[in-house]
Amino acid sequence: MVRSNNQDSAYAGDHLFLVADGMGGHAGGDVASALASKALASLDMEPEGTAESNVAVLRKAVLEANTKIRETVGDRPELSGMGTTFTGFLTVGDKLALAHIGDSRLYLFRNNTLSQITRDHTFVQRLVDSGKITEEEAKTHPRRSVLMRVLGDVDSSPDIDTEVLTTRPGDVWLLCSDGLCGYVEDVDIEKILRRRLSLQSAVDALIDKSLAHGAPDNVTVVLVETTAEAQPILEPNPRFAGSAANAPSPRDGEVTTARTRLLNRRRPVRKPPQVEESHFEPRVDEYLAELIAETKRRNRRRRLLWLFGVLAVLVAIGGALLFGYQWTQSRYFVGTDGDTVIIYRGVQQDLGSISLHSVAEDTGITLDKLDGLERRQVERTLGAGSLEEAREIVLRIGSGDD
Repeated sequence: MVRSNNQDSAYAGDHLFLVADGMGGHAGGDVASALASKALASLDMEPEGTAESNVAVLRKAVLEANTKIRETVGDRPELSGMGTTFTGFLTVGDKLALAHIGDSRLYLFRNNTLSQITRDHTFVQRLVDSGKITEEEAKTHPRRSVLMRVLGDVDSSPDIDTEVLTTRPGDVWLLCSDGLCGYVEDVDIEKILRRRLSLQSAVDALIDKSLAHGAPDNVTVVLVETTAEAQPILEPNPRFAGSAANAPSPRDGEVTTARTRLLNRRRPVRKPPQVEESHFEPRVDEYLAELIAETKRRNRRRRLLWLFGVLAVLVAIGGALLFGYQWTQSRYFVGTDGDTVIIYRGVQQDLGSISLHSVAEDTGITLDKLDGLERRQVERTLGAGSLEEAREIVLRIGSGDD
């Protein structure tokens, strides 16, 4: 709902499922993700061998896709700097052969509980792993878009995470770009999967949830469910999505009611945050040290600002108290100490154990010299705006006695 082009690509086939999130903006993020998706789609056939051997096959194919992207940049220099994440798996019997690089994710929904399988190759994840920041702080960190590993013209042989995963009947595997997991909380994803009527309805609901948060990034979702027995493939039905899609399919024209309602609004339901373009940083160790130092400086500045803020509040409170006290000392009242009439400076109220008045003058007039009304007035105190006014009140009381 914010970006003008779709840099995500996805493929949902018979044995291969993947999500790729391009980087490089208009310079070619969509090209990179589409190249990777189409290059890997050739693996979508009945796998031979074990899941372990197919992990090696998948890894080799991902590296070949990386070479393809680099060659494309060589032919088209204007695409320099483009790259893409990749998270995908091949189904091999009751196992999955997984390959992963970047910050797109694979989740497992098992026994009504969602768990993240892949680990992000991002700067903030490095900070979390090293204990520098928390998971919550990582969600809003200003460097959360910095990728440490991607496919592209930045590395001829990038490090790719691979793993063999065992599935159980009823498992639901969720592949997504960070347009979903970056803006929709895991607890909300889990609720949607728990309440799903079908995989497609869950996909629609997850995308609608991202749209409800303003969809500041492209969002792509693939869901795969494990069944007790292998389902016969009567007719291959591979589907590309995003920038890898060759042409709109009938399903591409379908939009859920909730999504239509949101898209027809002039502005998203929530104001979308500003999203920095993802980018790769080749100087991993230097950059990590530099940004860790920057994080420390930022935390130090934050603590200093907090301290200055507290001091400013304390100064303001102290100034208000001082001003208030000075005002009270400009007031006077006529009262008694129980025996004689006294002119007091200040106000009759006390601030806890702090008295806000003191004796200004002892008039020497005893209470027994006053009539009943005057005595009651003095006991209740008579306010005055100045010492002279207080003295005039005392004179009136004294003259009444005379």
